Amino acid sequence: MRSAFVRVQNSYDHAVIGAGHNGLVHACYLARAGLKVVVLERRHVVGGAVCTEEIIPGYRFDVGSSVHIMFPMTGIAQELGLARYGLEYLEMDPWAYHPAPGGGIAFYRSVEQTCESVARYSVRDAQAYRRFVEHWGKINEGVFEVFQKPPSLGNLIGTMVRKNFHDRASRKLWSSGDTVRMLMSSYGALIDETFESREMRAAMVWLAAQSGPAPAEQRSGDFAGWQAMIHRHGCWRARGGSGMLSVALARCLKELGGAVVTDAEVSRIRRTGAREFLIDTAAGEIAADRVTAACHVHTTFLQLLDPSLRPDRLIRKVRRTRIGNGFGMVVRHAVEELPVYEDMAASGAGSVHSAMQLLCPDRDYLERAVASHAAGLPAEEPAVLGMTFSALDPSLAPPGKHTLFTWTQYHPYALANGEQWDTIAEREADKVYDVVCRYAPNMRGKMIGRFVQTPLDLERRLGLLQGNVMHLEMAFDQMFCMRPFFGMSCYRTPIRGLYITGASTHPGGGVFGASGRNAAGVVLRDLGRQMIE
Repeated sequence: MRSAFVRVQNSYDHAVIGAGHNGLVHACYLARAGLKVVVLERRHVVGGAVCTEEIIPGYRFDVGSSVHIMFPMTGIAQELGLARYGLEYLEMDPWAYHPAPGGGIAFYRSVEQTCESVARYSVRDAQAYRRFVEHWGKINEGVFEVFQKPPSLGNLIGTMVRKNFHDRASRKLWSSGDTVRMLMSSYGALIDETFESREMRAAMVWLAAQSGPAPAEQRSGDFAGWQAMIHRHGCWRARGGSGMLSVALARCLKELGGAVVTDAEVSRIRRTGAREFLIDTAAGEIAADRVTAACHVHTTFLQLLDPSLRPDRLIRKVRRTRIGNGFGMVVRHAVEELPVYEDMAASGAGSVHSAMQLLCPDRDYLERAVASHAAGLPAEEPAVLGMTFSALDPSLAPPGKHTLFTWTQYHPYALANGEQWDTIAEREADKVYDVVCRYAPNMRGKMIGRFVQTPLDLERRLGLLQGNVMHLEMAFDQMFCMRPFFGMSCYRTPIRGLYITGASTHPGGGVFGASGRNAAGVVLRDLGRQMIE
């Protein structure tokens, strides 16, 4: 990778620290506006947590995120012409599947098809789901527009008023106060209030849990409501693996005149005078007029920034942001065949293997995993999200073989019983595969090999401190103008010329790219330049 992207000089208009997808998006927009840009990456490959590698010969494993829901909605791929650089998206349809006796529930791009599947378990739930998607879809079109702007109070209030109060139908959503109540409640309560069947509640709660907060957390209602956006915009996989997005961005940046330097771990950001920054890296010293840190906010201010540039008040605020005690772990398997779930043929889906497979029987099961996490222990029976993308994209595995990715929550980074992740990793990975085999007995004995990513490994490999894939907890008090905190939510920092982007900033984690583009707009406005879209 390094030979493909390096064009090392020692002086740039702008340096970006971290070649995750937000850092690369940010760099592309800056280079497009005429700045001389370099991106510095500590690993040997670009992508950060949007990266694909051949861990087992012949099998391409994502080592971070896998499903792209939000990035294709933003228009960034079209603005940057990423198809020219090898990015091709494949739609997942159905995009989620909850196995259950009687065929399970399949979620399609089509609301009507989804409701037909839901009706096998409850006609009332099918009707409720149709209303749910319409209601929350209208709300979240406004939320999505907010996500694509710096989170100033003017942007937040102006966008929500314009999107959600522009006509009588939209105003009616809010007039009773019921929408506000649901937003302020927990997504677990919202789902229990809306649906009656065990199967529908299980599927919905495990989908909503993917954002991080536990089902009972207050002010998390929209983590369930956001699902309506998938019906409007689809759910996607990059052909060749999630990391092909990052590869395409790096190729785009190179053509725009920018540079990516891999194996260039940053050890210090310092300043030589009133303006210029010097960045000490494993690949040598880099000078830049301005810097954007696209890595974790704690890494930036507590590890990389020279002490002379760190006001005590700023450091106290950074330390107060909550990372939490881990989030989950993931096991990537090379397997002989695809899972066959109970009554799968009765699901009505042509193939459920394009979907995220929701291996969580009910909310109580998930709450037991949450309770184990709170106690500092791995779950005895983890909830699992299964992903078999080789069925959609055969390039990921040798002919006749497959990949099986399994993401599971909730797993603490710091263990309360004195055990160490390096010691228990294989034991916990076995638990995850056992869940798959309980749902799909044909998978017993079908594993060829696996790659285990514990919360500790996520920190070591990807810089996801304490194993939180969202950087900071996605709680309401760490979102919008409060991410990472008031006064530094619009990508500027108190250090003149130093900016931040990435999952530590608005709008948060996930494969989105909005933070990178938003922050580029802020930099260019500060320079008196126009954003070229």
